[in-house]
Amino acid sequence: MYMLTEVEKVVRIPPVELKEDIDDVIDRLTWDAYEGRFSEDKTFTVLIKNVRTEGPGRIVHGDGAVYQTVKFDQVVFKPKENEVIEGVVVEVLKFGAFVRFGPLDGLLHISQIMNDRVDIDETNQRLVGKDTGRFLAVGDIVRARIVSIDLNEKNPQDSKIGLTMRQDGLGKLQWIEEDFNKRKENAGDE
Repeated sequence: MYMLTEVEKVVRIPPVELKEDIDDVIDRLTWDAYEGRFSEDKTFTVLIKNVRTEGPGRIVHGDGAVYQTVKFDQVVFKPKENEVIEGVVVEVLKFGAFVRFGPLDGLLHISQIMNDRVDIDETNQRLVGKDTGRFLAVGDIVRARIVSIDLNEKNPQDSKIGLTMRQDGLGKLQWIEEDFNKRKENAGDE
């Protein structure tokens, strides 16, 4: 889920940076320190804007750097268990598919793709249902539900997020549309 929040943090300004335009330096250092990283509350900062200083900075004895309190607006992403997401399949492997949603990837295990036995077509990089013939390949857009989350604050791309598509209303968008049209046709026949 995406949220817009305002936060207050501290930025360290090295002495060599103090001769440059201080507003530009503070903006750059704030982006470097906080953008593209997890916060203590397990939110992932996607974008920072409107950086402004709060009060005077502090100089720490023996360091020489200025520690400046800043406030800024940020767009954050925080995945939640049971949240329904839409994403794109970015990689297909023997054990499942990786789906990119927002700034993170989740694993769609082979057992969680569909209510069908699934074969791996390694040559064409796709997973194929034995009975239905439906397939999942790189570039397909899917709707899935988050079933487990283990975020890695140090390296966000190493986070482990488990997904499932084995429920009504979930799956490859093409499958969802086909199922909807079938139900509509069957309802019209009655």
